[in-house]
Amino acid sequence: ELERRYPHQNWPSRRRTLERRIREWRALKGPEKEVIFRQANPPGRMALSDFTDAAELAVTINGTPFAHRLYHFALAYSGWQYAEVVQGGESFVALAAGLQNALWSLGGVPAEHRTDSLSAAFRNLDKEAAADITGRYEGLCGHYGMVPSRNNRGIAHENGAIESPNGHLKRALDQALLLRGSRDFPDLDAYRRFVAEVVGRANVRRREMLAVEKPLLRALPPRRTVDYEEARVLVTTAGGFVLRKVFYTAPSQFIGHHLRLRIHDDRLEGFLGGTPVLTLPRGRAPVGNGHGYVVNYHHVIHSLRRKPQAFQNLVYRDHLFPRTEYRRTWDAMTASMDPRVACRTMVGLLALAHDAGCEADLARRLGEDLDHGRLPDLAALRTAFPVNGGTVPDVTVVLPSASDYDVLVAGASR
Repeated sequence: ELERRYPHQNWPSRRRTLERRIREWRALKGPEKEVIFRQANPPGRMALSDFTDAAELAVTINGTPFAHRLYHFALAYSGWQYAEVVQGGESFVALAAGLQNALWSLGGVPAEHRTDSLSAAFRNLDKEAAADITGRYEGLCGHYGMVPSRNNRGIAHENGAIESPNGHLKRALDQALLLRGSRDFPDLDAYRRFVAEVVGRANVRRREMLAVEKPLLRALPPRRTVDYEEARVLVTTAGGFVLRKVFYTAPSQFIGHHLRLRIHDDRLEGFLGGTPVLTLPRGRAPVGNGHGYVVNYHHVIHSLRRKPQAFQNLVYRDHLFPRTEYRRTWDAMTASMDPRVACRTMVGLLALAHDAGCEADLARRLGEDLDHGRLPDLAALRTAFPVNGGTVPDVTVVLPSASDYDVLVAGASR
């Protein structure tokens, strides 16, 4: 603005002088600033939890980008930490599972547990739902004898003992990924082991301070408390049920039955009455108005055998393929084959993978055929992967003589 008003002045050379004088004026005449009071953290008193977005790590699972967060727990005094992969959001279920896993890995309980107000868990909730989560969180801390506390909303430095370690954790993971030479993992369990190893190596440097702090931690309770939500669903004639805009397939024997579900961050556990009957990976609906699908072809293949033409326009067809080779095979067949024949062949391939237990080996064979420009020969594949008839081995049972029992009784009486 000064250059516009007074264009003949040499303002670029005077800019630094002007800025310095403004800074001095602000220091002398400006408003009072907030003072941060550094706190001493005695051993055994406080632990902190937080969630941090791990998108910057660019991790992939079997070639697919893996959007996730990390739950991060740390002791304020010693800096001992625990971290685990969270697939969903900052939910109470993720907090309850992560916190309990951390405490049982630590082997003790601090006096106080602090969070950042669980802002993501409270977002878009009405007062009744927010109060329910608050009560559950206080109940969780009460089970372990910890005092729950939260920093003031929007004041991150009050949670600095975990906010700063968040950055250190992600930098350590990033460096370890660089040394590993790849950010791709064959499955989620492999990535979880990787995170645990990185955190474990960091905790080695904190052994001495942890040795001071651990005797001051409280004892763990006899057992864990609930770290899941519950729901009741009906398995419909579609071969599954819908939960939170996600369709899950289930064994067809459960059609018409109500299942009681335990909803964890990464899985669903299904109970028929009090009997555990199935475990399914947790699915999430896509952003927007779409629906998600968690489909297991083993659950529906017996019906597809009888109605193979249903495969072509099946709502969840694209989620039915267990591996990418099966999807590539379907695309190749539909591009050069009569649709009815393609449906019968694809259903036959899935049935073969189910009956012979050869899903991975068959996928490799299909991939090799596609790489050489060949479509699958179902008859030849059935010969290559025979179905085990389940023959029962001969078992010879030798009955002991009655006198052998007399020896046992005589020995017991002595």
